[in-house]
Amino acid sequence: MTGRSLDPGAAERKMSRIVGSGEMLSREDVIWALDYIRKKVADGAPALQGLPQPRWLTCFGGFAEASMSLLRSPRIGPLEADRLRRNLREALEALQPERP
Repeated sequence: MTGRSLDPGAAERKMSRIVGSGEMLSREDVIWALDYIRKKVADGAPALQGLPQPRWLTCFGGFAEASMSLLRSPRIGPLEADRLRRNLREALEALQPERP
């Protein structure tokens, strides 16, 4: 959100770090992750083609919950960080290929 765009590999690594690590999660990290997801959806990521509606709803729910968490609380504690990571992982499900 600094105006600079990361190369796709760096963006994927940053997103993996945000949703997968146990390190401190900042408000800026969550905003960056939500913007990353928003851009992928707006650009029509190939993984979104033909996505079943129930999966869309789950992903949107994760996105909406993470967004609302930021509005409700200016600080992110350890429990909130875990919940935000879980919500972001749900939102990312639509952008990842279906697992067998």
